[in-house]
Amino acid sequence: MDERKILLVEDEPGMQLTVSDRLRGEGYIVDCSENGLEGWELARKGNYDVILLDVMLPEKDGLEICRDLRSDNITTPIMMVSAKSQVIDRVLGLKMGADDYLVKPFDLIELSARVEAIIRRHTTDEALKEDCFNFGPFRLDYKQKTLFRNSEQITLSFQEYRLLVFFIKNRNKTLSRDALLNEVWGYDSIPSTRTVDVHIAWLRQKLGEDKASPQYIKTIRKHGYKFTA
Repeated sequence: MDERKILLVEDEPGMQLTVSDRLRGEGYIVDCSENGLEGWELARKGNYDVILLDVMLPEKDGLEICRDLRSDNITTPIMMVSAKSQVIDRVLGLKMGADDYLVKPFDLIELSARVEAIIRRHTTDEALKEDCFNFGPFRLDYKQKTLFRNSEQITLSFQEYRLLVFFIKNRNKTLSRDALLNEVWGYDSIPSTRTVDVHIAWLRQKLGEDKASPQYIKTIRKHGYKFTA
């Protein structure tokens, strides 16, 4: 395996040691920080494959870090790690731009599997012949992994970008929620397909879709969704 770099931002010394030792044992290069502000600076400057981010951190919490990284158009995959297990906490983490959310305590085997999956999804994204795809006033640039409305850049989270790319590659096909969950998220450990609905709602909002009659991402009742362009 090529050496991959992971940033672990975790203020519990025991957890930081346990997780970093496990990941290093699997061949990853791991940088650690126990301070939110320092972790944010490392995330902005470092070229990481994944950021593992605790929610409760001194000086700058994980949700703020995630939000600010996405505002800076940093698309590195982020996995939130937290003892907060309520659905609202997970939804908030995803809405801030996280790509995954793992609840403490967790099994190190599951952590490793999720890290591997998120890296695989990120690095094997698109082997598309085109540099971009145009629809209406929008242009999705595959090289920059960026969506534009005319000349205006629209910030997408990693999962929103993957979701849109998958829709484009399968345009005019009806896709079930399970298919989207399996193909875009890559594993079945997310509690429900509600995750798909939430991300589609966010994506529609960024496309300026009419809720009653969306132009691009259409709901096919009892079957799923279809992207038309």
